[in-house]
Amino acid sequence: MKTLFVSVLMAVQLPLAVAQSNLQSSTPQAKTANGVVEGVAEASGIRAFKGIPFAQPPVGDLRWKEPQPVKNWDGVRKTTKFGPRAMQRPIFGDMGFRSDGMSEDCLYLNVWTPAKSANEKLPVLVYFYGGGFVAGDGSEGRYDGESMAKKGIVAITVNYRLNVFGFMAHPELTKESPHHASGNYGYLDQSAALRWVQQNIAAFGGDPKRVTIAGESAGSVSVSAQMVSPLSKNLIAGAIGESGSLLGTLPPITLAEGEKTGEKFAITAGANSLAELRAMSAEALLEATAKPGVPWFTSTIDGYFFPKAPKEMYAAGEQAHVPLLVGWNSEEMGYRAIMGKEQPTPENFTSAVKKLYGERADEALKLYSASTEESVEQVATDLASDRFIGYSTWKWADIQSKTGGKPVYRYLYSRPRPAMTAAMGDAAPGLAGGVVKSSDANAIKMPPAKGAVHSAEIEYAMGNLSHNKVYAWTPDDYKVSEVMQNYFANFIKTGNPNGTGLPKWPTLGKETAQYMQIDVNTRAESEKHRDRYLFMDKQ
Repeated sequence: MKTLFVSVLMAVQLPLAVAQSNLQSSTPQAKTANGVVEGVAEASGIRAFKGIPFAQPPVGDLRWKEPQPVKNWDGVRKTTKFGPRAMQRPIFGDMGFRSDGMSEDCLYLNVWTPAKSANEKLPVLVYFYGGGFVAGDGSEGRYDGESMAKKGIVAITVNYRLNVFGFMAHPELTKESPHHASGNYGYLDQSAALRWVQQNIAAFGGDPKRVTIAGESAGSVSVSAQMVSPLSKNLIAGAIGESGSLLGTLPPITLAEGEKTGEKFAITAGANSLAELRAMSAEALLEATAKPGVPWFTSTIDGYFFPKAPKEMYAAGEQAHVPLLVGWNSEEMGYRAIMGKEQPTPENFTSAVKKLYGERADEALKLYSASTEESVEQVATDLASDRFIGYSTWKWADIQSKTGGKPVYRYLYSRPRPAMTAAMGDAAPGLAGGVVKSSDANAIKMPPAKGAVHSAEIEYAMGNLSHNKVYAWTPDDYKVSEVMQNYFANFIKTGNPNGTGLPKWPTLGKETAQYMQIDVNTRAESEKHRDRYLFMDKQ
């Protein structure tokens, strides 16, 4: 009997022992629920597994369906290169992809682990990329997980469906769904990835009970969405949001509205039914989204991923009760978003605000006061930034501090990027950290910045300045990066960003609102413009 017991025990332990020892190999392996994957050992000692499938390819009949579990495979699956990026148009010409092309077959994730065995139970970071739900990819260098892994964290980037593939609702889709829901496939992809993490991350040395989700822009909106969805909120231990929440930025619309948008798109695409839409090639569908008048596809309050309006759920305290680190940048949007082509004079600013706010213009002009030509650019920048993303991020932090039951840490990131390197020539900065060539007519070009523009903090926070060859990084930039990354790493490990050698970061209180000003001289500040956000809160 004793011999039988020992034999059974060895049979149970042997696969785990193999998984543990293989993480240390020059060709590291990990045993997932679906089969063994083999990655690469980086020069730093970090093990990287790239292009791991976390769901079946959402193609054919699975287009516009909830992601389905991966089918098992035999033998060892090579995961040494990034999978394909989701279908997308080149809206942001400066995104630096390392993906294996572009395909509707895009549901892959990437893991960087410092673990030498499968029983280390390290904290886990799951990062969702930005790009307005129309662009982006987990292969982008600014999100690379190696630097975070060197801090003792298992880092993951996740792909999810975009644009019409990720967010189209349609009456026929709602009818065929077992949940009578449609339109949130990109969010459902993210949720499926979080379930994959719960099931598999221990094989990479991670602790499924210590998973922090993070993201920037649309990725930050995604974090706020996963926090409130009953499908995901119990799968996470912490959350980081960089610039944006669905409480004001890309919020969900009603399912009925989403269905109407889907019907209109079908007509534009020349399809008379869901079957005809599914019969179209991915390339043809993507091309149809570029036609004049096609709307920006957004998420829906579908009764499944979102049982009801997220604002109501956050107000009622129905979101994940986890620590939140959240903030935005000092120049999220430029003054031209308010002024248009008009010169930045007090008169033109007053006229622009009156057009925007009508009867509420006088109140707005008191809060955003610009009495001299010198002040107009900055005040208009502040207003544009608040309207674009500052308010929604403030709202998320504010409501989480009141109903979330756990500490909230808020920041304002204000370090401007340095000058571009001489090798960039006369290229203009883009919105995603790279450059836009003057010949690229489709990509968004940004005017010269005075503050920290939208997305500027990503390379600093993730420790990835070296991945971005566009800018001439200075010792001060590396100093800011070290501080910001250490705050993030501490938070991922403990739910608290504070640690040795860092300026003390106070929690956001219900009565006293303090935040961390992150710059060369990082310091705690008291909130100065709550009245602006309360004004926007009334809209």
